[in-house]
Amino acid sequence: MGGLSRAAAFLDREGTLNVRPAEHEYVTSSSEFVWLPGAREGMRRLHQASFVLAVVSNQRGVARGLVSVSAVRQIETRIQDDLARFGCRVERFRYCFHDLADRCECRKPRPGMLLELARDLDLELSRSWMIGDMDSDVAAGKAAGCRTAFIGSSSEHPAADVVAPSLDQASRQITDSTASIATPT
Repeated sequence: MGGLSRAAAFLDREGTLNVRPAEHEYVTSSSEFVWLPGAREGMRRLHQASFVLAVVSNQRGVARGLVSVSAVRQIETRIQDDLARFGCRVERFRYCFHDLADRCECRKPRPGMLLELARDLDLELSRSWMIGDMDSDVAAGKAAGCRTAFIGSSSEHPAADVVAPSLDQASRQITDSTASIATPT
């Protein structure tokens, strides 16, 4: 591709797009996927600001045999179908299906998924954002050279570039601060 690389919004899934299940529980079907208020609106706003939308999610439940890969794909379909009504879509989904002991390079807080997507989609990491609700999301974004947004409160993660209680509010801060940075696709 010639010209400038594109900026991305890398989005964690649980706790950022959908309701996070209880600890050691997983979203095992598309019917269990429940959008967080404002998540779709935030994704639309980022898309309208010319950010490439990409979901990057640790899915340890697959390694543990508690979630099937087909269920993960059905959740992707649900996400895309729901987002179509908002005039946007996820360009790519990337997951770490490994368990903790695997010590892979893709599991956040390591930046492997972001680096792979940057190569595959011609993304400029310094203009991109990693958005999530866990320390590992912020750490992965910083390790990849992205700016970071934390969904929660500043007392939970003051090191993120943006802290907001929802993806909708984070997207407002991101688009306000980068209005001239994102390049149209």
